[in-house]
Amino acid sequence: MRGARHAATAVSGWRLRLAARVILLDPDDRVLLMRYDGDPPDGSHWTTPGGGLNKAEDYHSAALRELAEETGWSDIALLGEVHRRTLTMGYAGRLVRQRERLYLARTDQACREIRGVEAMHAADGIAAWRWWTLAELDATAETVWPAGLADLIRNASAASSWPVLNRCGRYATGPGRPTTGRDGRRPGRLVRPR
Repeated sequence: MRGARHAATAVSGWRLRLAARVILLDPDDRVLLMRYDGDPPDGSHWTTPGGGLNKAEDYHSAALRELAEETGWSDIALLGEVHRRTLTMGYAGRLVRQRERLYLARTDQACREIRGVEAMHAADGIAAWRWWTLAELDATAETVWPAGLADLIRNASAASSWPVLNRCGRYATGPGRPTTGRDGRRPGRLVRPR
């Protein structure tokens, strides 16, 4: 399931870990998060699906692979990179500097269920998963990575020219929404972004 990870030495002397994550939204703009109940310094926190790059793997490919491993879904297309960050965190029993790229993606199924990956979740330390509304993210006292995720989603959605699917599997239009898909077709035709 998991191959050798791409690693380098960071300037600080800590191992550098490259990672890719997916901000996956459903038709009602709920975001899928996974909960990890780790030891300090990470502690219990919620984060988007994702993980480390394998050797010779690019960020985009790693994001799709990690999403498929953690959800069992291989039918999700990434819409584009929306955020980069570097953080210090615990991984494999030691501190690492993790350099992450986050990608926006959408599913056309509201609150889509995750099935058949329980063994992977147990092996990876995923304690729970759930779909969060942006209002719930704003109000929670729980730790969410990255901090300010709800605003990141709002800004990425408002600034994007990516097709956004509504509940019926059609492209939504209106303020901040495109009137055509990436292929130039009118809304209402379901076309996967390239």
